[in-house]
Amino acid sequence: MLMPSPLSILQQYWLHSSFRPPQEDIIQSVLDGNDTLALLPTGGGKSVCYQVPALMKDGVCLVISPLIALMKDQVANLEKLGIQAAAVHSGMTHYEVNNTLQDAVDRRFKFLYLSPERLQTEAFNTFLSEMNISMIAVDEAHCISQWGYDFRPSYLRITNLREILPGVPVLAVTASATPVVEKDILDKLKFKTPKVFRQSFERANLSFSVF
Repeated sequence: MLMPSPLSILQQYWLHSSFRPPQEDIIQSVLDGNDTLALLPTGGGKSVCYQVPALMKDGVCLVISPLIALMKDQVANLEKLGIQAAAVHSGMTHYEVNNTLQDAVDRRFKFLYLSPERLQTEAFNTFLSEMNISMIAVDEAHCISQWGYDFRPSYLRITNLREILPGVPVLAVTASATPVVEKDILDKLKFKTPKVFRQSFERANLSFSVF
């Protein structure tokens, strides 16, 4: 049985005829097993860069996201496309959290969204050893850098996850990274031979005038 191409997945679920540059190159890098950093402007289609390869891989994609609202929004958008996804967050009961994590073990969905704080909880680590994790996506990756505008110390715990899942590729995405923040992301996530993709943040339809 032939594996579907990234483009066929895009067309099937998102109904787009083609990728935006450099989405396809980022997706191929992940499929090749590379640790990858994608610097794309807001609205540049960052989520597609991990959602498409995750749909092509066997197992569950862990998505680390800083805000409950972002997680809920992403889950809702995927479910509208007919893709099973779930989130674990502080607004859930202990019973709901355990049920969701068990569903991840049972592969009832392709995407599991959670906050970086959740990575160190006993419940998550109890279930993690039984999960088949296909890839790790780090959303708003600038939060891991002490030089980023939104430094979140809990993001530093992602490196512990890397030690537990050494063969699992990581895709970090952000729309906010200076060269210093970019280097910090690569260092803190322990990317050994990273692939870095940058898209210009210049907007042709925006202009600034200073008087």
